[in-house]
Amino acid sequence: MVAQSTDFNYLIPQLFALASKLEGEGQYNNAKLVRSAADSISRRAAVEISLPSDYAALAVEMDKVFDILAGLNVGSDLIVTMQRGSQAMAERRLPLIHETPNPYVCRYCGSLTFEPPAGNCPQCLVEPGTFQEFMPVYWLNNFDPFQALESMRQTPLKLAAILNNLSAEDMNRLPADGGWNIRNAVSHIRDAQGVFEFRLGVMVEEDNPQLESKAVFEWAAEEQDRPPETLEIFNAYNQSRQQTLSILEDLSLKDWRRKGQHEEFGSVTITQQASYFATHELTHFPQIEALKQNGK
Repeated sequence: MVAQSTDFNYLIPQLFALASKLEGEGQYNNAKLVRSAADSISRRAAVEISLPSDYAALAVEMDKVFDILAGLNVGSDLIVTMQRGSQAMAERRLPLIHETPNPYVCRYCGSLTFEPPAGNCPQCLVEPGTFQEFMPVYWLNNFDPFQALESMRQTPLKLAAILNNLSAEDMNRLPADGGWNIRNAVSHIRDAQGVFEFRLGVMVEEDNPQLESKAVFEWAAEEQDRPPETLEIFNAYNQSRQQTLSILEDLSLKDWRRKGQHEEFGSVTITQQASYFATHELTHFPQIEALKQNGK
């Protein structure tokens, strides 16, 4: 933890400045180490900040930073776009891609735009390839087709091992914080798999189809039409997964690049959707393991 906020405010820009200079001198391995330090320090500091989880309260938190960002000259386009996103959250919905398009930031000077760069940076004149696109979530590009396939093959096996020897009482026990139990987490993984199976079918059959955004997170605690036993939910997940794997294994590499237009994420390929859902599952394993250990 950084002891003084003034130290932190100095150190992070200093690290980024040093990384840029190192890159300019061809010292790429040194630059990566410096950038990783800046990222690690920032993330560790962020973990220590307690924020609400309610949509309306988070919208208020977003509102608090608008004046600060305006004072830092990040650009009115970013603030207006963030305000649209905050308003959508206050309305208890997900902001869609037409409301909150992907920003592009010049890696050299920090210039920010919402248009895919077609020419040199207007501020520092570096090539357009210098801009970094900020995607909604890194999961979209986390795995290539082969990695996504292997992860999706292994996930049911790993989840089965975690659930082994757990009773219905173990899986239905609510944690002290009132959050999800194991049944909710397994239900969520099953629901997400169902969404992916449907989208995959549409993207294989249609050219550039529209993909509706789904608030899958909100379904986890819903019990209507759920099997009575959590293991039955797992079995439904596993069956759907095997059908999905069968389709993916028959795709050519060219077909993995087939696209759809996602309401929330914009243009996405089958590879990106497979990467997203494969990575998403893995993020819930520590959660389930913790619930399992806390129940002992």
